[in-house]
Amino acid sequence: MESGEIMTDKELNEFFKRLDRSFFLEGENKRFAEFDGPLPIGFGQTISQPSLVLYMTRMLALKSDSKVLEIGTGSGYQTAFLAQFGARVYTVERIGALSENAQRRLAFLGYNNIEYLVGDGSMGWEKHSPYDRIMVTAAARHVPKALTDQLAPRGIMIIPAGEGQVQTLLRVEKTESGELIEKTLLQVRFVDLVGDY
Repeated sequence: MESGEIMTDKELNEFFKRLDRSFFLEGENKRFAEFDGPLPIGFGQTISQPSLVLYMTRMLALKSDSKVLEIGTGSGYQTAFLAQFGARVYTVERIGALSENAQRRLAFLGYNNIEYLVGDGSMGWEKHSPYDRIMVTAAARHVPKALTDQLAPRGIMIIPAGEGQVQTLLRVEKTESGELIEKTLLQVRFVDLVGDY
C-alpha cells in the first residue's frame, strides 16, 4: 500500500487467510483456531471470532498512513490486522500478562510499528492523540468521551456499546467540525470494558 492509500477488500481477505489464528491461542484451544467463534485466552478474556475481526477491520477503513488506537490488545490477533494496514498502532491492555504475550507474538511476526501500554483503555492513550482510527474490542455501556476526544477530525471509531449480554457495534465518525455521527452495524457479544469512563 502506498502512503494514504486505503486497504482493499482483496488485501484484507488475503491477509485474513494467511494469518494463523492458532498462533494467538494457548494449549488445547489451538485446535479450535478455525472455529468461527470466540475462544478463551485467560483472565476472563476472549479472542473474537475471525469473521467479526475481519468485518470490524473492514469497517474501520484503514489507510496506510493511519495512526491507530486499539483498546484491548488481548491476544494480539486484532492488533496484527491494524499493524498490517495502518502506519502506527498504539494498543492498550489492562492485563499485563496478556500484553506481554501479545508483544512477544507480534514481535515474532516482525511488526515494529506497535507501541504498548498496560492501563485503563477506557481513558485511551492521550499522549499520542489524536488518532485517525480507534478500534475498541470490549463493550462499553456508552461511548467514552475520552475516546471521542482523542479521535481526529474525519476519524473513525469502531466500538461495541450497550448494557447486558448483547451490545450494538457502532461506527462513530467525527466530522471536520467535530460532530459525531453514529451508525449501527451489528448486534455483538463482547467482554465488558473495565475502567473509569
